[in-house]
Formats: sequence, structure tokens, C-alpha cells
Amino acid sequence: MPHSPGQDQTTVVDLPAGRLRGAIERGVAVFRAVPYAAPPVGDLRWRPARPHAGWSGTRDATADGPSAPQMYVEGGDPVLGGHGSPPFDEDCLTLNVWTPAADGARRPVLVWIHGGGFVSGSGSLPGYSGETFARDGDLVVVSINYRIGPLGYLYTGEKGEEGEEGEGGNPWLSDQLAALRWVKENIASFGGDPDLVTVAGQSGGAVSTAALAGHPETQGLIRRVILQSPPFGLDLPAPDAYLERTAAYLELAGAKDVAELRTLPWQELIGAAGGLFARTMRWGYWPTPFLPVVDGVTLRTHPAQALLDGAAAGIDVMIGWTREEANFGFALDEGYAAATREQVTDRIAETFGSEAAAEVYAAYERARPGARPADVLMDLITDELFRVPAVRLAEARAAAGNPVWAYQFDLPTPAYDGRLGAAHCLELPFVFDNFDQWAHAPFLAGLAPAVRDGLAYAMHRAWISFVRTGDPNHPDLPHWQPYDTDRRTTMRFDSVVTALDDLAGASRLLHGPARTSAHTTAPLT
Repeated sequence: MPHSPGQDQTTVVDLPAGRLRGAIERGVAVFRAVPYAAPPVGDLRWRPARPHAGWSGTRDATADGPSAPQMYVEGGDPVLGGHGSPPFDEDCLTLNVWTPAADGARRPVLVWIHGGGFVSGSGSLPGYSGETFARDGDLVVVSINYRIGPLGYLYTGEKGEEGEEGEGGNPWLSDQLAALRWVKENIASFGGDPDLVTVAGQSGGAVSTAALAGHPETQGLIRRVILQSPPFGLDLPAPDAYLERTAAYLELAGAKDVAELRTLPWQELIGAAGGLFARTMRWGYWPTPFLPVVDGVTLRTHPAQALLDGAAAGIDVMIGWTREEANFGFALDEGYAAATREQVTDRIAETFGSEAAAEVYAAYERARPGARPADVLMDLITDELFRVPAVRLAEARAAAGNPVWAYQFDLPTPAYDGRLGAAHCLELPFVFDNFDQWAHAPFLAGLAPAVRDGLAYAMHRAWISFVRTGDPNHPDLPHWQPYDTDRRTTMRFDSVVTALDDLAGASRLLHGPARTSAHTTAPLT
């Protein structure tokens, strides 16, 4: 649930936009619901983020603001237990700041961008609290809200007026760019160093992080990035392809054009998004009704590619994935549990071709003795969408002399009789080391506290070290070498933490570029 102010002490900072009153919570200063851009309402729907006009007097920053509008089901989902809760409102372009003290210490800064399949999440979720990083690492932590779902990812095809910069698609990206500019201009007032900023994100948030790192407007704004489970295997659409989805969405919303969409309450826009899920779903693929669009204006190339070119080549990068990413979306689905060998072989053929499909199925079966067809399918999706594209990025950067730090999270959860394994999102509470804030999450049930807490300590401190120095090594971690094309060192985070050479080698070789032509985005049907 969003944080509400209690009987905490308060603290004040003066910014160019106005004065803020935050709270001291358990020894950490927190400023919540701080505006970083103008409310994207009315005619500003699907427009790039605009500067905030500021405020007079002292603005209360002791309580969370609304999260971005999104679909919501009371009680949440069976894995995370929910990934965003009311209140929701379009006036959501705010951020939260945690700092040991609003002084002149110029601490390293960590900016967190939440994931959620481009349709859910919030920077003010308790699990994403920056308190532990601020306290344990002497860092300043910023988490942001940005437009998601149809309000953030619908491609309208509109062009701005002559001379207007940044018009096109991807309102979500304009929000995040505005937040980074806000950090550059204001974070020193919170005790942060504007020249030592690490941007980190998970899943869709990791795609955002990569897009930002490679964006021409962020040169000098980002020193390091942490990419947790980026689905770089997504085939991101160009404008013409995405306009098919836009037309379908207009039909679902009952609007003839974007101008009419701007007159509808946001609740109706979110309601129509459910229909787009149904229209874009395809058996054996992760559902993604809304996606970043490579429009050539706001996003010029795939975010994974952006990390290989230009100024982004010199940014420090840490990247990782979980061993069974796809189990998050498929392991508890009874329909997939009943999948047949023939169905999965046909799905493999869509990537590898019909002649190689049986051989590839057998390779996955050998790697997981006793595997059901559903297990083979989930391992395939994990490789296609997450593991193999991440390894390819590491390989390319290493070959260019810009190595990355690579990891795989291997600790399985006992929840649901172990069916989830080391699923997508499972590393999050370990990274933040704040299990008390994840008590609502079913996927943590049954973890042994000693194993859980020991692994969390190792990971949390590695993240802190990377933010501070660009090197994740610390005294309580086995030595971690950067990924290179000789040893391919990858840190395995499990009950025993181990640095291994070429941990993803079997997947890397199986999905060699000569063998695959992956199509991991569900087309409009």
C-alpha cells in the first residue's frame, strides 16, 4: 500500500521549483510525490513531458502520490500478489527521494525504474523503497512514476508542430528523460552527486534503462546502468506495424481517432487495454499488448543496440537474468501445464525452423532431466526473451572492449511446490534486501530465512558497490570478473554464490545466430 505520513520528524529542502517538506523515517530523509514534470492531462495526453510550473509556499512531500493508471484486481496475482494499487491518476509524474541527509555530501545516486510488462507498477511500491540502499550504502535513491499502458505506450502517429522537439511516440521515454534532467538539476539539494548517477531497472524498466543510456539527450546524465532481466528478445515494432495495434485499440475504446480518445476518462482507456491483451496474445509467447516503438524520433534503435554505440559504449553495465524467467508467466497456467510435445515442437519450429525443431527439443530435454513439454517451452521462452539476448549484449560489448558484469539468479522458491523455480522478479527482494516490504508476495513463501538473508546480503552489497565504484565486488562475495569473450565469467546467485565460466554456454551455443530467427513479439491477430 502507498505510504502515509505518521508521527515522523520532518525536513525541508529548497528547490528552484519551490520548497519541499519531507519526513525522517527510521533515520532516512524521504521526500515523496515530488513533481518532475507537468501533469500529462487533457491536450498533453500522449505528448512529451513538459516542465512543471513549480509551486508557492511549502509543498508537503510526506505521503505518496497517485500511481500511473493501470489495470487492478483486488487481491493481486498469484506470484507477486499485485504490482500496483490505488489511488491511480493521470497526474502521476512524480518521484520519491531517499537520502541519509539533505546536505552537501555529494553521494552516489541510484535511480530506480520499475518494470511491469509496460502496463503495471509504481515507483512508490513498498518493495521499491530506497530506504535500505540509502542507509546501507550511503546513497541517494530516486524512484519514479511514469506513464504506462495505453497512456504511456500507445503510438498515435501524431507529429508535433513545426519546431517542436521530441514529438512522435513513447511518452514513457519522455517522462523518464524529464526525470533524469530533474535529477541532474536538483539532486545536489538532497545530498546527491549529479555527476555520479546509476540508473537501474528490472524487466520493462531495464528496457527503459537501456533506452535512456543510449539516448542522445542523456550524455553526461548517466554513469552506470544495472539491467535486471531485460526482455531484449522483444521484436520492437516500427510505426507502421504499431499503427495496426493503435487501430485495434481505437476500436476497443469506441473512438474514431486520437482526438476523441483525449476526451475519454482514463478509466475507459485502461478498460480498453484488456481487450488488446486478448487480441495480441499468441500461444507460447509472453503477452505484450503495449511496447516501445522504434519511431526514429524519440527511440532511434532497439535499446539493446543502443548500449553498443556512441556515448553509451563507455557506460558501466551490469546485466543479469533469473534461471527460469518464463516460469513467472507460464508455470501456474493449467493450460500450459497440459501442453503436448507436438505443440512445443511446433513452437520451437517458429524460431529454429521445422527441420531443427526436434533436435532443439531434445537438447532442452537433456538439459532438464524429466522435463515435461511445458518445462521445455518455459526454458525456450526464457532463452529467447531474456538469457540469450543478454548474453549477446555481453558478448558484443566485451568484443568491443567494453565488458559488462553478468549474473544469473538461481535460487528457486519453494512456493507452489517449486513450480516457479527461480522465476522472473524473484531477485527483486534480494537486491533491495527488504523482505518485510514483500510480505504480501506469494512467491516468497517457504524460503529458509538463513539462506534468504545470506543471499540478500551478498546481492544488496554487490549492487551498492557497483553504484559507488562501477565494480560489484565486496569482501563477502567470491571474486567477480567482468564478462569477456575468453572466460565469460558469470556470477551465480544461489544458496552458495559462485563465479562460473560460461554459465549460459549451452543456451548461447544452441541459439547461435546462424540457427535462429526469433520472433518473440506476438503480432496482431
